[in-house]
Amino acid sequence: MAFTTGSGGVEIAFERLDAPAGSASAAGSASAATVVFAHATGFCGSVWRPVREALRTPVDAWTLDVRGHGRSGAPEGEFGWEDTASDVLAVLDAVRGAAGDGFGGPVVGVGHSMGGAAVLLAEIARPGTFAAIWAYEPIVIPADIVAATAGMPNPLAVGARRRRAAFASRAEARANYASKPPMNTFVPAALDAYIEGAMLDEPDGSARLACRPEVEAGIYQSGSQHSAWDRLGEVACPVVVAAGREEPFSPATFAARIAERLPDGRLERHDELAHFGPMERPASVAASIDAVLHTVLAELG
Repeated sequence: MAFTTGSGGVEIAFERLDAPAGSASAAGSASAATVVFAHATGFCGSVWRPVREALRTPVDAWTLDVRGHGRSGAPEGEFGWEDTASDVLAVLDAVRGAAGDGFGGPVVGVGHSMGGAAVLLAEIARPGTFAAIWAYEPIVIPADIVAATAGMPNPLAVGARRRRAAFASRAEARANYASKPPMNTFVPAALDAYIEGAMLDEPDGSARLACRPEVEAGIYQSGSQHSAWDRLGEVACPVVVAAGREEPFSPATFAARIAERLPDGRLERHDELAHFGPMERPASVAASIDAVLHTVLAELG
């Protein structure tokens, strides 16, 4: 685990996601693609590990804990979604700085939910950052939906404030999450990665959520307040907007509108998946990301 500094002086944790033993890795190659993975609200960077391990394309892969999550510091005051772009960009700057002349290949941004918005906001903040983006159900809410729901209680925020935050042990936490939705649909490796990265140990041996319920609630509450919807036209790179089946209140219901609003956007529907698709079927998700990487690398010749 390494650390860098995002906007407001917040410490951001990040790590390289190594390829599984016996597979090809592009770490340290100046001509290879670099992939940065950004996670959903309440999660952590390590949950991308099963997807990374299923990739067939040799890449140098990195992930981060967005502020308020995992090993990263918490913001002072309200959570700003634009600051998630700062976190992504700070990690890329740190990776570039460490690589020196060894960093030169294309960069692909991969994000899920809040993380999908984060990579889009990063491209908006610094155009040309990404050669391509793969975003699974990004939280970029159309303006008419924001207007129609203004002043209404946010059910995700309400649920987050009620969330159990502490457990007697990590083992108890794992058994709890494995027994009920949505995590009972996760592959074991993704659930293990969540327990590893999204929880912190207390001196008495108990464990607690790194993303505190009040922080998570604030993130949900402010999810409609960032500028990505209005600025999607500024994202020039190719973007695959991936989405699972349409269910009530799911971001999948407006994924097509995001893709249509992007200059080079394409909707990719995965009806076999729900909102937590990357943790449910990482091999399917990896195959979709591999297709993006193949296109990016083929264009380089």
